[in-house]
Amino acid sequence: MQTALATTPRIPSIAPGLRIEAASRPETQRGFGAGEEIFAEGDRAGFFYRVASGTVRTCRLLPDGRRQIDAFHLPGDIFGVEAGTEHRFGAEAVGEVRVIAYRRERMLLTGEDGPLAREVAAATLRALARAQDQMMLLGRKSARERIASFLLDLAERMADGPSGHLRLPMPRTDMADHLGLTVESVSRCLTQLERDGLIALSPDRHSVRLRDRAALRHLDA
Repeated sequence: MQTALATTPRIPSIAPGLRIEAASRPETQRGFGAGEEIFAEGDRAGFFYRVASGTVRTCRLLPDGRRQIDAFHLPGDIFGVEAGTEHRFGAEAVGEVRVIAYRRERMLLTGEDGPLAREVAAATLRALARAQDQMMLLGRKSARERIASFLLDLAERMADGPSGHLRLPMPRTDMADHLGLTVESVSRCLTQLERDGLIALSPDRHSVRLRDRAALRHLDA
């Protein structure tokens, strides 16, 4: 169940990726439970959002019922910025999530918050670059290469540190739907990368340590 709207003070960006600095005036903040919908494909794009905590996936259902996850949005990332008046993808909470909502009209129509508008423009360009990388990943890379690319990108965005420990914020099904693979292929590739000494999986299989980044980057090249 969605929580009531509440005001929140300025919150600085806190992680790499698509960033946005909150405007000087308070904005609305909302909480969502695991799997809860933030907005649906085709909804009016009256707001765009910044992840305050948790992970958000943006996705679309294909005509045959399959799901394609466009991106995962981590704390500090922005999502839901649209060129048109409707959302092209839906957005859902992966786990417990809090997001900050910004009124689209305030930035795009009234011309207020110049710094905010510049941050959104920069974030949109980064999103375009990420979408181009995703197109190459899905079109040209093997399953093993896709997993390597995904882990390296996630580690960079989550600032996993020199030890390389990375807590995966999404389940295997989400990884599969993002990388265009089956769940079995994702699990099989992770196991093979572990056997080859490139990564180490935790006993619960939810954390990964990147043991050989050079080898992973070679696969990602």
